[in-house]
Amino acid sequence: MMNLIIGLKGTGKTKMLIDEVNKAVSVSKGAVICIEWGKKLTYDVKHQVRLIDAKDYSIDDAEYLYGFVTGILAGNYDVTELFIDSALKICGDDMEAFKKFMLMLAPIVEKYNVHCVITSSMAVEDCPEELKQFIA
Repeated sequence: MMNLIIGLKGTGKTKMLIDEVNKAVSVSKGAVICIEWGKKLTYDVKHQVRLIDAKDYSIDDAEYLYGFVTGILAGNYDVTELFIDSALKICGDDMEAFKKFMLMLAPIVEKYNVHCVITSSMAVEDCPEELKQFIA
């Protein structure tokens, strides 16, 4: 299952993500992974979360992000929860590339039964029609 949390800057997307991440740690029977853009969640998420800064791995477009995420899932059979904060920003603010990333990732997380929550800064009316199915 994939959920997309969207809204403009300051609408509480990251706060919602942090709450979901910390809740997941309490109930998940597998690994909880959180990918962020810049080290801003270090003190907000529980230490059991595998927190990864996309900047540390030079992930700055949708193709790199897709490869990185699928690599994590391929190498870690026990991932049950995947969170990506500021995904559109990680994708270089390229809406078409972000849309492609989301549509390619959805069947992967479904196939491997990974709960995936992604935040992106955009107005609801700017969300591509194909992605509205994921809005939480």
